[in-house]
Amino acid sequence: MPHLGVPELVLILLIVIAVFGAGKLANLGGALGKGVHDFRTSLKDEESAKNSEIAEATKGVANGPAPQVVSAPPAAPETAAEPQAASEETGPSA
Repeated sequence: MPHLGVPELVLILLIVIAVFGAGKLANLGGALGKGVHDFRTSLKDEESAKNSEIAEATKGVANGPAPQVVSAPPAAPETAAEPQAASEETGPSA
């Protein structure tokens, strides 16, 4: 792909001005600038909202008591009597 230099960009700009006209091109540039400005503003608003949520969440955790960790009691191991009881219920195998 060929590289675009200054003369090529000037030629493209002249063709665009000839097709759309200088007035319409100015309106298009203004609309594009307003769109970029609104986009940046919304990004800043989103970032500040996210930061405030994180600050509120960490504020509650930092000032509150430490959470208690509750674990389940260990499972009771099977006794040797239980497997024998199961074999007695089925009856003799012979």
